[in-house]
Amino acid sequence: MAEQNKMKLLFNVFRFNSETDYLPHYDKIEMEVGEGEVVLDILNRIKWEHDGSFSYRRSCRHGICGSCAVKVNGKATLSCKDRVADLVELFGKELTIEPQNKARVIKDMVIDKKDFWSKYNSVEPYLKTEIDEHPKKENIVSPEIAEMIDEADYCIQCGNCYYSCPAVSVNEDYLGPAALAITYRFNADVRDEGKRDRLESVNEIGSGVWDCVKCFECAEACPKEIDPIGKITKLHRQTFEEDMAKDNVAVRHAVGFKWSIDKHGLLDEGELVKYSEGLFGVLKHVPEAIAMYKKGKIVMPWEMPKSENLDEIQKLIKSASTAKFKGK
Repeated sequence: MAEQNKMKLLFNVFRFNSETDYLPHYDKIEMEVGEGEVVLDILNRIKWEHDGSFSYRRSCRHGICGSCAVKVNGKATLSCKDRVADLVELFGKELTIEPQNKARVIKDMVIDKKDFWSKYNSVEPYLKTEIDEHPKKENIVSPEIAEMIDEADYCIQCGNCYYSCPAVSVNEDYLGPAALAITYRFNADVRDEGKRDRLESVNEIGSGVWDCVKCFECAEACPKEIDPIGKITKLHRQTFEEDMAKDNVAVRHAVGFKWSIDKHGLLDEGELVKYSEGLFGVLKHVPEAIAMYKKGKIVMPWEMPKSENLDEIQKLIKSASTAKFKGK
């Protein structure tokens, strides 16, 4: 590669060996990097040119196996896919390479993913149905029906979405976006007969779909662009369609969004709290409400405006939202 197409970069590389080290440290390594090199090339060069003890996972180099996932400056990265030059545009010429989760490190970039796999497997991520062991014809699924899966079967189990999820970082019981996305994948498959069982397993507050905080970090982290948060939203809808939505604060909060938009064409955040948590809940949030009111974030109920296009919005809600909730 021509010299003018290279750039000198500084890499801060996370190092830790759980068998010998008490604390982690960072190695500072300067390299000249070609504009076509991906992060995996850098990991290889660190091992081959600087320190043969450096450890990381890799396999296919084609963005399929998910083994080589790491973080660069906090951004989830599939190292065989993401170009270093693109990361330099985002972060500048000093890049910090770290494992997906520093708390679970075995050695350098290699982490213990038992938490990820145990949650992933807990939702029974396989087709559940009675089959004819000696079929006389194919079980044909039309393209239109197959589209209902919405590319959720493209997941490569790299864990990027899971280890980027803030809800996972503060709640060890939360299943996380990968497990919930694969739950949707099989629930959307017309050949599957385990839909209600899976919904039951992901419908609890504390671990399931209602603990997603809608931050979109999983969608940003996914290297296959399968939009895990979109699949979580569809699981919400499935709980209503199967009449499994429970009358709790999380479900009422979700229903309250629809109620507010249907009433005003806009989100009334003050009334949403009352709808979700009741009058006692409102009292609990008075300090926040006063601060929001002073900054113009909420208005008094009698001052709540209506959207100019309220009629059209209400028609859209009526046509798009057919599932009912018996709690309200």
